[in-house]
Amino acid sequence: MYRETIDLKETAEQYKESIKSVSRRIIVCAGTGCMANGAERVYKAFISQISLSGLDVVVELKEENHGIFVSQSGCQGFCQMGPLVSIEPENLLYVKVKPEDVKEIVKETIIEGKAIERLLYTIASTGEHCKGPDEIPFYTRQSRFVLKRCGYVDPENIKEYISLGGYSAAEKAYKLMEPKEICDEILKSGLRGRGGGGFPTGRKWDLTRIQQEKKKYVICNADEGDPGAFMDRSVMEGNPHSVLEGMMIASRAIGADEAYVYVRAEYPLAVKRIRKAVHDAEQAGILGDNIFGTGKSFHVNVMEGAGAFVCGEETAMIASIEGKRGMPSPKPPYPAVNGLWGKPTVINNVETLATVPLIMTMGADEYRKRGTEKSSGTKTFALTGHVVNTGLIEVPFGTTLREIVYNIGGGVLNNDGTLSEDGFKSVQIGGPSGGCLTEEHLDMPLDFDSLRGIGAMVGSGGLVVMNKETCMVKIARYFMQFTQNESCGKCVLCREGTKQMLALLDDIIEGRATVETIDLLEKLAKAVAQGSLCGLGKTAPNPILSTLKHFRKEYNEHVINKFCATKNCKSLRAPEIDPVLCKGCTVCKKKCPVGAISGERKMVHKIDVSICIRCGACVEACKLNAITGV
Repeated sequence: MYRETIDLKETAEQYKESIKSVSRRIIVCAGTGCMANGAERVYKAFISQISLSGLDVVVELKEENHGIFVSQSGCQGFCQMGPLVSIEPENLLYVKVKPEDVKEIVKETIIEGKAIERLLYTIASTGEHCKGPDEIPFYTRQSRFVLKRCGYVDPENIKEYISLGGYSAAEKAYKLMEPKEICDEILKSGLRGRGGGGFPTGRKWDLTRIQQEKKKYVICNADEGDPGAFMDRSVMEGNPHSVLEGMMIASRAIGADEAYVYVRAEYPLAVKRIRKAVHDAEQAGILGDNIFGTGKSFHVNVMEGAGAFVCGEETAMIASIEGKRGMPSPKPPYPAVNGLWGKPTVINNVETLATVPLIMTMGADEYRKRGTEKSSGTKTFALTGHVVNTGLIEVPFGTTLREIVYNIGGGVLNNDGTLSEDGFKSVQIGGPSGGCLTEEHLDMPLDFDSLRGIGAMVGSGGLVVMNKETCMVKIARYFMQFTQNESCGKCVLCREGTKQMLALLDDIIEGRATVETIDLLEKLAKAVAQGSLCGLGKTAPNPILSTLKHFRKEYNEHVINKFCATKNCKSLRAPEIDPVLCKGCTVCKKKCPVGAISGERKMVHKIDVSICIRCGACVEACKLNAITGV
């Protein structure tokens, strides 16, 4: 349906005038993490408590607003400390806010203008209270570029996005630039795909542009399935219009008039917000027919995927959108030539598309000042695992792992939650398709090429930090279990190879393996990597190959000594009796069929590991749970 496109400048000015009239703004983080911890109840409590205090509360900006504006945002990044509440113009950030804290915040901060220290972030090492993001190392050490607006704008308010310059880059692309100009600008910026492959975005667009077909498509790959990764989800939840604007610019660059956002059904909040963004953009005449009065059309469909990891691979995604089983196809032909329904198609992930409007606004030369020569710009990472500060971060390419783990992340934690001085063991980067980085890589600049050179990859951006109490063999098994479950089964090497690699890892952690098992595992991993059809199969062995490369000693301990130093592999734990729990009742000694337990009555007993057959009789007999490792 035809709608005249709204005037972007006029809309922006109207919104700016409306926001000026409110006395304060309270922003409650409404990303998935904070929502799971009760952010919605905090939001409603603010609306209720402000009204009860006799103050005017504003939840929807209009031309004349006087009072306190309460809004929600997408993920503010500091997930470890949620729910998060920001208060403007003081630039205060309160952490771990509960609904019962709201009354005090309204009284002390909103009415009396005082900061509440107990709700401020405290630096553990110094005890210093930080009033806002400008004082918190987690934020100050980052370079929030794509994520800058995710924790500030209301993701369901198109006018706020427009007030910050939103859709002006798309208007420029449609009204003032030719398709080749756009492709050249993106190519000049050095932007590479953030979904894992790192292919130059401008080159991909230009390959699609030169195809002579009249019908072309754009697909936004929002099928983020890596364990521990939530970058694309957070961008869609926090700034969905930036993704749509990136898609519009891509459509103009290649000559497409239709697009799909392929998003995981497991992301209900992201699905809801991207659908609302599409609806609002259509109502504003920004999407649809004759956009910006150019006679060009662009329609966006939102499709929910069924949760298959393999559908993150572009040809499998195309098959899924077409209503077929999500299975990859051999390449070439590439989607740029023969994609959705046989037509030329550009596929980019969420983060890539959200970066495009920023490049078009600031220019390629300015954008290239960020990052490294061959990996320009920034990268978002989901920082999780044994680290003090978990959450969503963004840093320029070339940042070191040490900076991320120790300065932004705040350091490594022991399993008991205490800060470890020398506990770092490894980081798994790139999820099940990536590899592990060790202490020797802490000062290596992270970018596409440096990681590829050591057998790892940026991937979509998952960073899982592991301490020295982590068993790397079990980590390899965890990721292999995931990829084996997610294999579509189309090619034999991936279907059967992942299954056999998983079985070999089980033999190792359960004490059945020999030295030949490790050699066979390595040969099989290399064969699967070389011969599989798609990216899932080719990269599935990466966690095995990288842990074998950096932690082969740990594998050998499991196989030769039948011993897991971290005590994570139950079958390889040394049987022992806890001297604190043991009361010397002699029950276990009497039940042991081989006489492996010694000790006098009312004295701590001991197990002779060389005799013990691990039958479990002693464990069943002990009422004090003093025996482990059997």
